[in-house]
Amino acid sequence: MSTPPLPAPSEAGPVHLHVCVTCRRGLPASDNPPGRQLFDAMQALASGNPQVVVHEVNCLAACNDGCTAVVAMPGKWGWLLARLGPEKAADLMTYIAAYGASRSGTVMPSRRPASLSDMVRGRFPASLFSGA
Repeated sequence: MSTPPLPAPSEAGPVHLHVCVTCRRGLPASDNPPGRQLFDAMQALASGNPQVVVHEVNCLAACNDGCTAVVAMPGKWGWLLARLGPEKAADLMTYIAAYGASRSGTVMPSRRPASLSDMVRGRFPASLFSGA
């Protein structure tokens, strides 16, 4: 497996990924839910690169859609992403690189990894993310 790309340095700052660590994808409660596993995988992939900051959050209130996360960056649309899991971490990092490179924060479905084709659940105005 090759290392996924990381965003190039940006004047707007790093890409922020907020991962729900309580997401269980409908599975029974456990000490290591899939959301926590996704967070750990994303932190490992972003380690050492200041262009991606991974944050843990408790519940993004999209429980019916499995593991969820929000990607945000000042001056760009923010996106609520769902149907994620630790097995999609490398593809999510590829998406984050495309997001960071985009002018508005929009990454068209044709530019996303195939495993993430149905992940978008909503977007938020750039004005909400002045500090991400």
